[in-house]
Amino acid sequence: MNAIVAKMQDMSSPIPAKAGVGLRFRHHQAVIDSSPDVAWFEVHTENYMGGGTAPQYLDKIRCDYPISLHGVGLSLGSADGLDVAHLARLRSVADRIEPGLISEHLSWSAVGGTYLADLLPLPMTEEALHIVCRHVDQVQAHLKRRILIENPSTYLRFHHSTIPEWEFLAQVAQRTGCGILCDVNNIYVSASNHGWDAMTYLYALPPAAIGEIHLAGHSIRQLGNGQTLRIDDHGSRVAPAVWALYREALKRFGPVPTLIEWDTDVPALEILMEEAAVAEAALEKQRQESIHANVT
Repeated sequence: MNAIVAKMQDMSSPIPAKAGVGLRFRHHQAVIDSSPDVAWFEVHTENYMGGGTAPQYLDKIRCDYPISLHGVGLSLGSADGLDVAHLARLRSVADRIEPGLISEHLSWSAVGGTYLADLLPLPMTEEALHIVCRHVDQVQAHLKRRILIENPSTYLRFHHSTIPEWEFLAQVAQRTGCGILCDVNNIYVSASNHGWDAMTYLYALPPAAIGEIHLAGHSIRQLGNGQTLRIDDHGSRVAPAVWALYREALKRFGPVPTLIEWDTDVPALEILMEEAAVAEAALEKQRQESIHANVT
């Protein structure tokens, strides 16, 4: 499949190695009216599969900004196979929007024709790896382009898992030629919940496969047994510890298109742009350090 991916329509991405913002419905008109100084936007693909005004807004916005599509409904880990109707809808949106990047989650969310409301974790086994790789191959062949796969945030682990999550993700990229969407907040959340070392996870990912980084806020819940659970709720500013891990990611991967996600209690666009400015400053610092290292 890697040879096929190499021939796919995947030229240099029009998504720049700068900070972008997740575009939500409440900001459609504000973006059109004010033309904010932001490098690019990412949208949830499923929100633009139907009719109504949402696709019309996006048609206007894409004239001025690069757009990335981020899906939540492919259910790449489902043992039932892919929903071919959903895949067709995805291709239709991609053909219309001409996105710079397309991404999905390493998870499953459908069984027996029923879609669940969550991105559920996979057992990290050879069988699950085979299923995910088969589905990624199928998606890339159908779209005729490379996609990115995002690492999940998780709150439980399967006893029969045999492959560390970071190795599982790297294997999917190696076997299919897909890229990786490295969600730094998800790494931090999952590492905190499971007692993993976040740096081990980060440095196990192949730099050449990293096509995008996500940043978001998370919440903390105190459990009855005295333990702490971190919830990836995308409802607040990026935590200081996640910013620190992001700076390490840039040292590892170099400047990569970076997105600020905010999905719960979505604030004014200006707040998102403030967070994007912090990411952009880190990206610029890494660019300057890379230039200095090359000169010396």
